[in-house]
Amino acid sequence: MVEFLYDIDVALFYFINHTLSNSLFDKFFPYITEVKHWFVAYVILWGIVFFKGGRTGKFAAVGAILLITASDQFSSSLLKNLFERVRPCNVLPDVNILVHCSGAYSFPSSHAVNNFAIATYFYRLYPQYKWVLFIGAGIMAFSRTYVGVHYPADIVGGAIIGTGVGFLFAWLIKMAENYYVEKFVK
Repeated sequence: MVEFLYDIDVALFYFINHTLSNSLFDKFFPYITEVKHWFVAYVILWGIVFFKGGRTGKFAAVGAILLITASDQFSSSLLKNLFERVRPCNVLPDVNILVHCSGAYSFPSSHAVNNFAIATYFYRLYPQYKWVLFIGAGIMAFSRTYVGVHYPADIVGGAIIGTGVGFLFAWLIKMAENYYVEKFVK
């Protein structure tokens, strides 16, 4: 059964990495997949939430920093070392590798964990932005398979884990804000 699921994962990987390959995507997805290209946008959005979002925005902004730290460490330092799945770019032949192929483990995709965690977190606090949040997370996650560094199962697993972490942190921040209001705001 495990071999059957692996075969499906590899077939989906090659479909995304080879069949969907084209010159436009070959420029777009390597750009999208790099966190450094999103960093300025993240800082600006964080500042807007913190400075313009009132009390909820301040709680949300602080919680977002804690969330990304926790989700990234949980996926990169704990889960990847627990599962020890080798990246497709390190084991499969004929991979269209469009970015650096790290020697780090593959499951789960930390990009997927982190992006779905933050999308779910902000969706729970600001539901009116759900479409843009989840479309952005989905594109970022998809890019990891397209550029050749993650299997589709790494992405799906990362999205599920990230969604769970995002729900947990949204609940914790709402609890913290409610506690603050009950204790300090009259």
